[in-house]
Amino acid sequence: MSATISPRRISILADAVANQIAAGEVVDRPASVVKELVENAVDAGARHVRVEIADGGKNAVIVSDDGSGMTREDAILALDRHATSKIVTAADLVGVATFGFRGEALPAIASVSRFSLATSTGQDDATEVVVTGGRVDRVISVARQRGTTVTVRNLFFNTPARRKFLRSVASEARAAWDVIGVLALSRPDVGFEFVTDEAVRLAVPPGQDEPTRLAAIWGRDVVATLIPVRHAVGPVAVEGMIQRPAEARPTGRRTQLFVNGRPFRDPGLIRAAEAGYRSAIAPGDRPTVLLRIAVPPVDVDVNVHPAKLEVRFRERYAVDRAVEEAVRLALGSLDAATSIGPAAERPLWRPVPPATVLVAPQPAAELPFPAAPAADRSGLDRPGGRGMTAPVIQLHRTYLVYETGDGVVFVDQHSAHERVIYEQVMAELDAGQVSGQRLLLPITVELTDEELDAVERYREELTRVGFEVEPFGGRSVVLHAVPTPHPRFDATACFRELVADLARGRFGGWANRLERFAATYACRAAVKAGTPLSEPEMRALLHRLFETELPPHDVHGRSTIVSVPFDELERRFGRR
Repeated sequence: MSATISPRRISILADAVANQIAAGEVVDRPASVVKELVENAVDAGARHVRVEIADGGKNAVIVSDDGSGMTREDAILALDRHATSKIVTAADLVGVATFGFRGEALPAIASVSRFSLATSTGQDDATEVVVTGGRVDRVISVARQRGTTVTVRNLFFNTPARRKFLRSVASEARAAWDVIGVLALSRPDVGFEFVTDEAVRLAVPPGQDEPTRLAAIWGRDVVATLIPVRHAVGPVAVEGMIQRPAEARPTGRRTQLFVNGRPFRDPGLIRAAEAGYRSAIAPGDRPTVLLRIAVPPVDVDVNVHPAKLEVRFRERYAVDRAVEEAVRLALGSLDAATSIGPAAERPLWRPVPPATVLVAPQPAAELPFPAAPAADRSGLDRPGGRGMTAPVIQLHRTYLVYETGDGVVFVDQHSAHERVIYEQVMAELDAGQVSGQRLLLPITVELTDEELDAVERYREELTRVGFEVEPFGGRSVVLHAVPTPHPRFDATACFRELVADLARGRFGGWANRLERFAATYACRAAVKAGTPLSEPEMRALLHRLFETELPPHDVHGRSTIVSVPFDELERRFGRR
């Protein structure tokens, strides 16, 4: 039996009900109160904001600032719905630069709490407005310096059903801390203090540089793994900090985005940043990212979410492209290489050195490693600084070592050659090139059933890199041509290992089939650790490495380059 709903007349909601509905959109927990009040404080020009909470904010949230304050008339008017000093006409919504602008937060919060607002402009007597459940109880004169203090007690006392949805004290306190942390990162020029149950959780002064502020919020251990990002494409500028690929992990990452100083969420832009890490981290790893995006105010709409957590870009593709390029370029600098030494003593914002001038390469016929296309690697320190003339030595038949102007650089020869081959193979696969060498005596290789399937599945890619494969009957195949990436290349061993890896999915996880194949082939074709190299071979390999797009990283997320600053050596030997 279906229930029937009797028709009701349309009526205008009472202000108290409308405010409580608005509270449901704007305020769902104490952290939402903290967010709205702190944003108001910053918009009021505060240089210092103090936030105190009790019982996770359930019983008390107190936000004090030294901003411009309000007169008595404005303090009373601020508690009316849609009252705001931040916009006047609808046209002001385009390019609005303040955190808040809707004019619903204060009346919404006051409607579901025991609320008081004390404020002063510093010229007139201070005013305190006391509100209970949306009803103004009294307006009195009080003593206060310039600024505003908002006190919110017993949140949702008059809506017990909503209060039951609040989480534990610890969970609500963590949520408030997250809000404070994001706002403190958005405005390093403002000082913040956060006190929970009389314990100071955060105290940062105004005017901090970004690395210092970030270390206070995220911790020095996290900041030590980050490198700077700076890039611009047309009107879109991107800067911030991203994690070195070697430090990225499947879990535990942090991400934060800002547009024109406003924090927002956008999974699509995070994916664009991760695309910049392509072939530099292992599949499944998730790097920490903090990016500040600047676009013309008219090109971003911030009025698309009740809590102002999302934005809409007029030219979305341009922003995605700028983010991906910014990350990619940052990962190609020596800053992205692993560095030995205490993070606290290393500058996070190292200036990019002027372009280094490489000596003319040897003729291709004399190079043990074929020459690569020239690329602009102006941000990298090559052997010798002014050219490849500094001594290069091989340690443990595995690491190439040379001196730069800042310290000593170690290069893993296998990882370096892997990067070189990967980028060369990707270019060949994209261009449809074939670079094999015909054999006078074909090679017969016996495979398993799974490996035979892998050969058939990747036949086109094998042919493009130079392996000409033909079935021979049973489980055998014949190689009529093989690639020649370097003089020490063992074609039969590489083919066996490559096919075995492809069959068993050892290098699985790549979203792109060609990238997976190129990564697997590069790993198997590169010179191995333990292989002795001559000085010309070492120089040729370094020359090619620094012409790749991402020299500091191999295709599995491991480091190719490790640098030891002279400052660290001097510290270890007691010279500092």
